[in-house]
Amino acid sequence: MTTSGDFAAVIATAEALGQRFALTARHYDETGEFPFANFDALHEAGLLGLVTAVEHGGLGGGLTEALAVISAIARGEPSTALVLSMHYNQHYSLRVSGQWPKHLVERVTKANRDGVALINAAQVEPRVGSPSHGALPETVARRVGDAWRITGHKTYATGIPLLRWVSVLAVTDEPEPRLGSFLVPTDADGIRVEKTWNATGMRATNSDDLILDDVAIPLEDALDLAPAGEGLKRDERVGGWYFTLVPAIYDGAARGARDWLIEFATSRAPASLGAPLSTVPRIQDGIGQIEALLTVNRRLLRSIAEDFDAGRPFGQDAAAVKHTVIENAVAATTLALELGGNPGINRDNPLERHHRDALSGRAHAPQNNLIRTMLAKAALGRHAAAPAVPIEPVPVRPRLQPRLAIVSR
Repeated sequence: MTTSGDFAAVIATAEALGQRFALTARHYDETGEFPFANFDALHEAGLLGLVTAVEHGGLGGGLTEALAVISAIARGEPSTALVLSMHYNQHYSLRVSGQWPKHLVERVTKANRDGVALINAAQVEPRVGSPSHGALPETVARRVGDAWRITGHKTYATGIPLLRWVSVLAVTDEPEPRLGSFLVPTDADGIRVEKTWNATGMRATNSDDLILDDVAIPLEDALDLAPAGEGLKRDERVGGWYFTLVPAIYDGAARGARDWLIEFATSRAPASLGAPLSTVPRIQDGIGQIEALLTVNRRLLRSIAEDFDAGRPFGQDAAAVKHTVIENAVAATTLALELGGNPGINRDNPLERHHRDALSGRAHAPQNNLIRTMLAKAALGRHAAAPAVPIEPVPVRPRLQPRLAIVSR
């Protein structure tokens, strides 16, 4: 990856923080507590402003830099990396999309300069599920005087203990309903959190439910309102951030598993073997398989990030990369767990935690079956649209007599 000298230093800082965060990752996994201290450290290092525009006090980093930072943090503590990736998604969106009113951009970026002021979107609902399935949300924004009053129930509000704002997807109650997002401060009256997050992996994300009961925000704090009948419109290109950073988290977990396995295999020398486990061909072959999976992941993720930053098109490739990288991460941690034997499944060691974290990647919308369906429809559509072109066969020519005699023995 090519970066400026300044970004190289920033990435080195992220790598050091990832190593620090790894020291307390077990605590957060076992307790389910939110890693507040990690975000204090990220703010002190200036990493919360990595992708924020320079004119708003950020570093102006692109997807390539964000990928490097998220990968480094995820290798140490993936829950922290997931919350940070969502923060980056929102800050890049308000930097480039043009959908954010100027006063909201100023408000969010100033808070990001001054302290730990995270932001995330809240779109998934208990009955409706993810908007990627096509249904409209049941959360409603009513216009009352000079305010929107919002009522609804959102699930998976990742990072909610430390979010300053939530971008809430809702439908207006107007005669001709509109669909859009509403920037809601988490200290507003009528907001409460239901502790529902009790997942097998990624336990410290605190992706709990968010309940909004007649929460009032100014009319001007809405963004990207459009006729609800048109459905949710996403900027497919900016969506490349999500499809790159989310799988990078689980690739990071798999790299943590690989790191533990190599340390274990090189330091453990059973008396019956008289040499480290790393000398056993089966162990070497397994580690080689893991390396192959992670090498593919690194190349795929980097290709999307570099295409994005260079302005090159990537279309549906980003979704296919998400699918492949997460599946490779699951495969790599599964194999590491097999090679680790009894020590690998001991909760005193991090390997089984890395495996549980990697498995969690499959839950992110759109799920793999939807991605495969999307790719299949695109391929079938290209086939149907392609004109039938007659193909002339290559003429068959008689075999020439060889210049050298062939002698049978």
